[in-house]
Amino acid sequence: MKSILRSPLFGVCAGLALATALVASTYLVSRTWLSISSANVITVTGSARKSVMSDLAIWRGTFSVESPELLEAQRRLKEDRLKVEAFLTARQIEPFAVQPIRIEEIRSRGSDQENRVVAYRLSQTVEIQSNDVDRLNSLGTEAGELVELGVAFVPQAPEFIFTRIAEAKLEMLAEASADAKARAERMAQQGDRRIKQLRSAKMGVFQITAPHSTETSWEGINDKTTVEKSITATVSATFLLE
Repeated sequence: MKSILRSPLFGVCAGLALATALVASTYLVSRTWLSISSANVITVTGSARKSVMSDLAIWRGTFSVESPELLEAQRRLKEDRLKVEAFLTARQIEPFAVQPIRIEEIRSRGSDQENRVVAYRLSQTVEIQSNDVDRLNSLGTEAGELVELGVAFVPQAPEFIFTRIAEAKLEMLAEASADAKARAERMAQQGDRRIKQLRSAKMGVFQITAPHSTETSWEGINDKTTVEKSITATVSATFLLE
């Protein structure tokens, strides 16, 4: 008997919930219509997105040696440097820059010989900048050959940079502004109004992210980890209504 009575009651409740939702939706639309119909200006945000490919890669790797004698460490480091240079030259990767030698003193930790220099660690970093992005992207895996030659070589992850960002900004700002105007026109139509003219516009920060990323930052993001990138631009625009 209880189950028989519950079905009509459930239908009544569902009907009331649907009616309430329809009333709330109509109220919000009406409020939006009234707000636009009585306003003098309307402010919207337009956006534009563009996919680009990095046109510059930066690759670095560090090689190091350790020895109780400083002169011996310098001799071995010089030998390893020649191996690194030969490795790069054989692959026609030029020019490259080798940074100055860094010297680190390794000290003992025993209580009886505290703070005594027991060895020296010398290291150098080689840096390459190239427009051949794909070539430098694969160089890290090939660097294992240097380890086989006895070089303690540690490659870093390459950095990928899009250098034509200034050109892209001009194009994307125009697209974002057009998008803002289109949004404003659609909103104005809800109140039987029309856009008269642009009153002011403010550019947002550019976000250069990995493809399909939704990450944003108030300061802007400049991704250097992926060859392909996605650039997003925003413009906040205020229009006069007529």
